[in-house]
Amino acid sequence: MSQRDYYEVLGVSKSANESELKKAYRQQALKYHPDKNPGDKQAEDKFKEASEAYGILKDPEKRQVYDQYGHEGLKGSGFGGPRGFEDIFSQFGDIFGDFFGGGGGQQQTGADLRLDISITFEEAVFGAEKEVEVSKHNPCGTCKGSGAKPGHSPQACRTCRGTGQVIRAQGFFSVQSTCPDCRGAGHTITHPCSECHGDGRVLKNKTLSINIPAGVDDGSRLRLRGEGEPGPQGLPSGDLYVIMHVAAHESFHREGHDIHCRLMLTFSQAALGAEIQVPLLDKAKSKIISVPAGTQTNENYRIPGAGIPQLRGHGRGDQIIHFIVETPRGLNKKQKQLFKELSEIDGNPIKETLKGFFQKLRM
Repeated sequence: MSQRDYYEVLGVSKSANESELKKAYRQQALKYHPDKNPGDKQAEDKFKEASEAYGILKDPEKRQVYDQYGHEGLKGSGFGGPRGFEDIFSQFGDIFGDFFGGGGGQQQTGADLRLDISITFEEAVFGAEKEVEVSKHNPCGTCKGSGAKPGHSPQACRTCRGTGQVIRAQGFFSVQSTCPDCRGAGHTITHPCSECHGDGRVLKNKTLSINIPAGVDDGSRLRLRGEGEPGPQGLPSGDLYVIMHVAAHESFHREGHDIHCRLMLTFSQAALGAEIQVPLLDKAKSKIISVPAGTQTNENYRIPGAGIPQLRGHGRGDQIIHFIVETPRGLNKKQKQLFKELSEIDGNPIKETLKGFFQKLRM
């Protein structure tokens, strides 16, 4: 049976560059890898064919020979020929590392844990130290974390011979994976501890003190290394992720590093201007601001540096005050008379004619 053209196998043109070749091969490797197609001989052959094609075309010297003389030219050069699966892994380790973890066995750790906590708006802004309780496994006191009954020891796993990895054959290929019997630990427990039943861990509550940095936002995450679940049979612990949920504030809301609030003004204050004392985030502090005469609704006043501290930097955002001019209600007789006089001075009578109304619309 004649071999297919290598460019056709990868689905690229003869002018394809190194990046295009690599991308095409990655797609083929992902599609036809034996782990994704167990027992499929046709997929196995296509995977082998794509690996062989990429092995030739990615090498400038081999590619030149192939372009000039085709498959026949490679036979006499020692460049051609099928490769075993382990050889393919060693040659294209960077590609398989992206999709299949590189074929190697990484050290296992305990599971990561998540803890959701509620904090106040002020705690998020200024930071705080809080005590939290997390339920997690701890090394068993009876067996000291070994998982074995006192007086006994873990035994090297017979399946993987203590390596934690097994190699299984799939036709022409062989695949390395975590040992199913010892789960990668490299040893087994023949006489399990009665307290932890061979796991080496028992479930307990633990109180932790955490420092919440100033400037965290709703949904911010803190990572506490090594405070997750201990690994089985003495393996390293995972991490604890603390997720912050910030309660709403009755007066302020946050946008980035700035905080916003509203300040109600009377007609008199808005028209004449005023000196008004406004609260800051720090309850012990306040600031007197000058409201300009003629202030309109939705105009604002900015107080630099009175906002949210930056988590990874210096400085703070601003506090932005939005003015709202409030229409008075429940006027007494004198107030009504004064407003009538004001409307006459302005040339805006209380009883507007239809003609005057349309004139204003055209302005």
